[in-house]
Amino acid sequence: MVEMSCFSALCDDDYEFLGVPDPELASTWEHCRNIVLTADRHRFDNVLLPSGYALGIDNTAFAAAIGPLAPYIRLLLAVRCGELIVPQLARQLATLDQILGGRLTVNIISSDRPGETMDGEPRYRRSTEVMYALRELLDRKPVAFDGEFLQVHIDPPRVGTVSGRSPLFYFGGLSPAARDCAAVFLMWPDTTAGVLEVKADMDARAAAKGRRLRYGWRSHVIVRPTEDEARAAARRLLSRLDGGLGAEIRSRSLDATSAGVVRQAELREQADDEGYIERHLWTGVGRARSGAGAAIVGDPEQVLAKIVELRDAGVEAFILSGYPHAGECDLFARYVLPEIEHGPLRFDPDPEVLS
Repeated sequence: MVEMSCFSALCDDDYEFLGVPDPELASTWEHCRNIVLTADRHRFDNVLLPSGYALGIDNTAFAAAIGPLAPYIRLLLAVRCGELIVPQLARQLATLDQILGGRLTVNIISSDRPGETMDGEPRYRRSTEVMYALRELLDRKPVAFDGEFLQVHIDPPRVGTVSGRSPLFYFGGLSPAARDCAAVFLMWPDTTAGVLEVKADMDARAAAKGRRLRYGWRSHVIVRPTEDEARAAARRLLSRLDGGLGAEIRSRSLDATSAGVVRQAELREQADDEGYIERHLWTGVGRARSGAGAAIVGDPEQVLAKIVELRDAGVEAFILSGYPHAGECDLFARYVLPEIEHGPLRFDPDPEVLS
């Protein structure tokens, strides 16, 4: 059983041709609402609502509005550490969870604040402190904490989540400092060998603390009736991209210099002439976006086989997207999703699990 999720393009990241803005695909309430409703109709388990200060629309306001309209799907809300004080954020998340009837999950983003530049190591230490205090408050516990970045002495907010517990936290990052943070560890695309290498390192770090982790995969997908059609769709997606514009798009992101982004660039450099680092893993998407920069490409059986391969490697949650988002969501739901035994991630009964 794995969790199958998709992505709503709240951060101006939807195209028919990568790097070519389309007013019909801009991040508006109507457009992003339709992506989530498509995913809800197809019974995806979760949908990532990204966050970017300079791009798109606000994801928290969006989550509160879309929740009652999409009654089945969970919402994975991206939260940028440091943008809100922790007690205020705890109350906000608890209220959202009430609106959603307990369907909130949280993607912790260890980014700079808008207008701030902080080195990676202290930034991840701040994220660890934020996650600790936030989870304690959402677990309905008082917090008395004096850390390097946070000084919090407060009781939990009166309004709690539906379950009375913190929602699941999803977190990712490849730098040594990032790997010491605790969460459902969300990886950007890599070769299967690369995934296993990261997982082995993370398992060892968790075991040293008497704990264990769960793993997720965030990438794009292009599925068509045949492999030739899927590869043709990938080529078409890049057919109007200007190289200089692609570099400018990548530089806009607040995480443009992170270790994860550097790794995505390495994969592009190591790929073949068409951008494939593995037969069904195409790095071309990363030419026009920061962050997750590769797509699973193939016919339905090939895409399913890649997901099964990653599941067997230990991945329990998948967050997939494509271009345009609603269209690829529909294609994946028709061709692949019915073949996957899936459901939302649950808290592990082992209290020592980091999740």
